[in-house]
Amino acid sequence: MPKRVDHEERRRQIAQALVAVAARQGLHAVGMREVAAEAGVSVRLVQYYFASKDRLFFYAYRYLGEQLGLRIQARVRAAGSRPGPREVLEATLFEGLPDDEASRNMHIVYTAYATLALTDPSMAGHAFVEGPDVLENHLVGQLRAAQDAGEVPGDLDAAAEVAGLLAISAGLGTSVLVGQRDAAAAKRVVTYHLDRIFGPRSG
Repeated sequence: MPKRVDHEERRRQIAQALVAVAARQGLHAVGMREVAAEAGVSVRLVQYYFASKDRLFFYAYRYLGEQLGLRIQARVRAAGSRPGPREVLEATLFEGLPDDEASRNMHIVYTAYATLALTDPSMAGHAFVEGPDVLENHLVGQLRAAQDAGEVPGDLDAAAEVAGLLAISAGLGTSVLVGQRDAAAAKRVVTYHLDRIFGPRSG
């Protein structure tokens, strides 16, 4: 009996290969031939799953977002059985600070996508802010829940605070990538801003 092919798993394998190549060489240098070689498959197979480079790039972008979400979920779970709003915010913001090879590669390529979308009309037409908007709205909901529970001041502008925190995390993440500071130093800055909102942790 012929082996059954998991087509979605094959697409993910190809997307993972794109991320690996782009992290080493830059997204601008990635083509179907390079991705096929990295994935250990033929160019024809890559073309079978992705009729164009544009489709391959957009699928890989969504793959990156999915992997980021899984990493955030893992950080939240590691915070305990009943993580509160602060733990959710902290997990999300810390994930923006590359602290291992996998996250470093993800953030290099994610940043490259943002740059490409500014100059490539075919990429600019995709909904690049859809995922970030969903995440931001989720965090605003978490902070408002903390307000309702009396954990943070009720007069805070939750939307403005979350937008600022995400901008801080993104900027710090870039500073880690270029070697301005390490991830531990960046986490201390994020913790400072969370303490400003929630108050310092006891103990």
